[in-house]
Amino acid sequence: MSANQESPQPPNAMTDRFHTVSTRILDALLEDAPEWASELGDHRFADRLSDNSADADARRAGVLTDALGALDEIDDALLPAADQVDLEMLRSRVSADLWRLTELRPHTWNPLAQLPGDALYGLIARDTLDLGERLRLLAARCAAVPDYLADARRRLDDGPGMPRVHVETAAAQADGVAAMLSGEVDALLVQEPGMRSAVGPARDAALRAVGEHAEWLRSRIDGATADPRLGARAYGAQLWYELDSELSPDTLLTRAESDLLGAEEEIAEAAAEYDGAPRYPGQVRDVLDRIATEYATTPETLEPLCRDAYAHLLARIEETDFATMPDQPVRIIPMPESRRGVATAYCDPPGPLSPKTGEPTLIAVAPPPADWPTERRRSFHREYNGAMLRNLMVHEGLPGHALQLGHAAGYKGATKVRHALWSGTFIEGWAVYAEDALARRGWCEEGTTDNRTLRLVQLKMRLRMILNAILDVRTHSGGMTGAEAMALLMERGHQEEGEAAGKWRRAQLTSAQLSTYYVGYREVADIARDLSEARPRARRRELHDAMLAHGSPSPRHLRTLLGLTG
Repeated sequence: MSANQESPQPPNAMTDRFHTVSTRILDALLEDAPEWASELGDHRFADRLSDNSADADARRAGVLTDALGALDEIDDALLPAADQVDLEMLRSRVSADLWRLTELRPHTWNPLAQLPGDALYGLIARDTLDLGERLRLLAARCAAVPDYLADARRRLDDGPGMPRVHVETAAAQADGVAAMLSGEVDALLVQEPGMRSAVGPARDAALRAVGEHAEWLRSRIDGATADPRLGARAYGAQLWYELDSELSPDTLLTRAESDLLGAEEEIAEAAAEYDGAPRYPGQVRDVLDRIATEYATTPETLEPLCRDAYAHLLARIEETDFATMPDQPVRIIPMPESRRGVATAYCDPPGPLSPKTGEPTLIAVAPPPADWPTERRRSFHREYNGAMLRNLMVHEGLPGHALQLGHAAGYKGATKVRHALWSGTFIEGWAVYAEDALARRGWCEEGTTDNRTLRLVQLKMRLRMILNAILDVRTHSGGMTGAEAMALLMERGHQEEGEAAGKWRRAQLTSAQLSTYYVGYREVADIARDLSEARPRARRRELHDAMLAHGSPSPRHLRTLLGLTG
C-alpha cells in the first residue's frame, strides 16, 4: 500500500450508500460550477459557464438543500474513519455554499465573483486536453461570455451596492482577460490554424463583451460606495466555514495579538545576533533595511531569482531528509494579468481529477501593479528582495505548497471528496510550517551567513502571518481604517509601504482567507509535535510523509486520520 493510500475497510451497506451519495452530490456541484470542475481537471462541463442569473439561485439552493438532506441520512457511526472525514468535509462544503448563496450573496455585490477569466485561462494555459479539443471548448465558453457578463451586470446593478476596491480590481482583471484573449489565443491558433474559423468569431465576441464590461465597471467606480467589510455577524460565519474550526473572531484576535508579542521578541534577538551588537530601539528595522538594500530586486530579476531559489531547494529538501519529493514537474511563470490584484504569488497544481499525468505545477509571481507610482514600485522590490524571494519559494514551492499538493495529488481514497475539496487552513498552515521548519534546519549548510539572513526574513514572514489574522479580524469585524492598517503593518510588521498597501487592499477584497495562515500554522505545528511524540522512533521524513498522505483535509480531520484524537 502506498503512503498516500488509506487502509481499505470492509464494505457495508452504509459505506456503499455513502459512496453513491457522495458521488451524486459531487457530480451535481461540479455540473453547477463548470469553472471549478475544469480547475479540478474534470472537463465534462467545459463547454459552458455557470448560470448566475437570478432564476438560477432558487434552483441552486434546492440542489444544496437536497444534498444536505441526503448526507443527514447517512449514519456516520457505521462508517470507517476515512469515510467519516469525507462525509464531514462534504457536509461542510455544501453548508458553506448554501450560506454564501442565500446569506452572503457575493454574486450581487462583488464583481470579482462575476468574471470569466479563470474559466478561459485554464483552457489556454493547461494542455490537459489536446489542442484542438481545448480550442473547441474555448470557443464554446467564449460564445457564452456576452450573456454571462450581461447577467453579471444585472445582478450587480440590482444588488446592495459594490465596494470601490472590488470594482477597481475587477476592471483591471477584465483588462487582463482581454489581453489573454488576444495574444495568447492567437498563439494557440498559430499552432492549430484549422480552428481559426471556429474560434475567431466567438473569441472576438467575447473580447467585445469583456471590453464593454470593463468600461461598465469603470463607469461605476465613483458610485461604488459600499463598505467592503462584512461586519461581525457575517464575518464570524465566514470564518467558521473557511477555517473549519469553532474559533471565534474574538478568540482568534486575542491569540494572534499575544503571539505577535512573542514573535517581536524573537526577531529582536535575531537582529541583535545578526548585527553582533546589543539590542537597541529600531534595530530590527535597521537590519531588515540593510538586507532589503543589499538584496533589492528589479522587474528583470524577479523570475530568475525565484527559479534559482527553487533549484537550490530541490537539493536542500533531500539533504535535510524533510519529506519524500513528489514526482511532479514545476514551472515558475509570470502571474497572468487576469489574476493579479489580490496576492503577489500563488501555486497552481494540476487538476486532481484530470486523467492526464505529468502536468506541471505552476508557481506564479506578479510584479508590482503598473499604475503604482515609482516610489511604491521601488518599495515592492525592497520588500520582495532576493532573500525574501527565497523564503517565498519555500512557501509556494518546496517544501511548501508544491510539495504538499504533489503529495495530495497522489492520495487514493474510496471517494473523490478529498480530491475535490481542499482545506485552505491545512494548505496554508503546512506552507508556513515548512518555512519555519526549513529555516530552523538552515537554508544552507551550518555556518553560512545565508542562514542568518534567511532566518531573519522568515521571522519577518512570521510577523506577517500573525498580522494577517489581526488585520483580517479587525478589518471585517472591528472597523479598522486604512491608516490604522498601514501603521500596524509598517511599524510592527516592518513592511515596506507597497507591501502594506497591497495587504490592506487584500484584506478588503477577501475575508477569513488571511487568517488561514496563522490558524493553519498553529494547528499543523501542533500536529507535527504530537505525531512526533506518538511515534518517537520515526524519522522526520516519515512523520512529514504521514501528515501529507491524506489529501488536504482540515487539521481537525487530519488529527482523526492520524489517530491523534482522544
